[in-house]
Amino acid sequence: MVAPPRIGRAARSPRVTGVTGPVPPRVDVVCLGESMVTFLPSRPGRLADVPSFDRAIGGAESNVACALAAAGHAVKWVSRVGADGFGDHLVAAVGAYGVDTSGVRRDPDRPTGVYFRTATDRATDAHEVAYYRAGSAASAMSPATVPYRDLWAGRVLHLSGITAALSADCLALMRELTRRRPGRPLVSFDVNHRPGLWRDGSGADVLLELARGADLVFVGDDEAAQAWGLRGADAIRAALPEPRTLVVKRGSAGATVLTREGSDGARDSGDDTGSAPAQSTQDAPAPDTVTDMPALHVDVVAPVGAGDAFAAGFLSATLRGLPAAARLRHGHLMAAATLTVPGDLGTPPTRADADRLAGLDARAWGRLRLGPGWTAAIEQEVRTR
Repeated sequence: MVAPPRIGRAARSPRVTGVTGPVPPRVDVVCLGESMVTFLPSRPGRLADVPSFDRAIGGAESNVACALAAAGHAVKWVSRVGADGFGDHLVAAVGAYGVDTSGVRRDPDRPTGVYFRTATDRATDAHEVAYYRAGSAASAMSPATVPYRDLWAGRVLHLSGITAALSADCLALMRELTRRRPGRPLVSFDVNHRPGLWRDGSGADVLLELARGADLVFVGDDEAAQAWGLRGADAIRAALPEPRTLVVKRGSAGATVLTREGSDGARDSGDDTGSAPAQSTQDAPAPDTVTDMPALHVDVVAPVGAGDAFAAGFLSATLRGLPAAARLRHGHLMAAATLTVPGDLGTPPTRADADRLAGLDARAWGRLRLGPGWTAAIEQEVRTR
C-alpha cells in the first residue's frame, strides 16, 4: 500500500514576499484560476444554428473547488472577475457550492470572461468553442495583484496550466508559485494543455517547467503526447522526476499514479506539507511505487469538466489519507458524476457512497456501469453489466 503524500498540519504561517499580518485560518485547498460564464446550447448543432443557450459556469480550477466543497472539504477560490453582472453571477454560483470566495477581487476596468460551446463531443471535428476572454479581469492576475495570504491559506494549492497562458503577468505568478521554497503548501498542478491559448507556441516548454516545480501533477497521456511527444507513464515520469506524485490519466482506459518516497521538505520547512525541495542532479531518483486503476463504464452525456472532477476526487482522497488505489477510484467516481451531466459540474456521490463503491473488489468494480442520475439515487441507478 502506498502512503499518501503528507499534506500539512495547520502549522505556523509561511514567510513569503507579499504577506503582511496574520495568515487567515487554513482551509483544505486553495484553487487559483479563471472562471467564466458558460453558455450551453439548447440543442445540438453548429453555433451558427443554435437558437438559445443556458447559462452556467466553467473554469478548471473553480470546477475543482466546487467539487471539493460539495464533497465536504473547506475550499477557497482565488481569482479576479469584472465588476459586472457576469462577475456577480460567477461569485454567487461558486459560493453556492460552499466555496470561500473572499479571495476573488473585482476589476472595474476589465470584463468577466465568457464562452459558448456546442453540445457535441469536443474530441470530434464538429465541436466548437468560442471564447471571449482576451483582456479579461483574470488575465490581470500577477504577483502584485494576488495576495499571498490568500494563496498560502490552505494545505494544498491547486493550479492549472491554463492560468499560465492568459497573460505574461499570469505566467509570472505561476512561476513564482511553483518555485520550490520552505513552508509552501503542497502544490497540485493540472497540466491542462490548451494549444489554442498559446499563440507563440511556447506552451509545451512552459508547462513542463511549471509541472517540474509542483509536488503533485495531473496529466493526460494524450496531452503529454501532443505537448511533449511523450507516450506512456514511464516516459512522462522520466521528463518529470521532481514531483513526488505523478498521475497519468488514460481516458476510458483508466489512470496510473506513480508515487516517489523520500524527502518531502518537512526537514527544510518545519511544516508537514509534503512539498519537496528540488532534486539534486547528482542524486538518483528514488524508485516509484506504481498503481494502475481501470476507469468505470460510464454512459457519457458530455466529457467537459471530467478531468477537473477526477483531480477533485483524487485530492479529496489524498486529504483523507487514503491509499493510492482508493485515490484513483475516488477520482474515477467524481469524474463519472460529471460525465453523466451536460455541464462542467456534476453532483458527487455522498462520501459514504463513494467510500462503499471505492471499496469494491476488482471484479465488482469492473462490472459497475454508471448512467445519468446515478448519484441522486445510487441504489437504483448503479447497475452491473
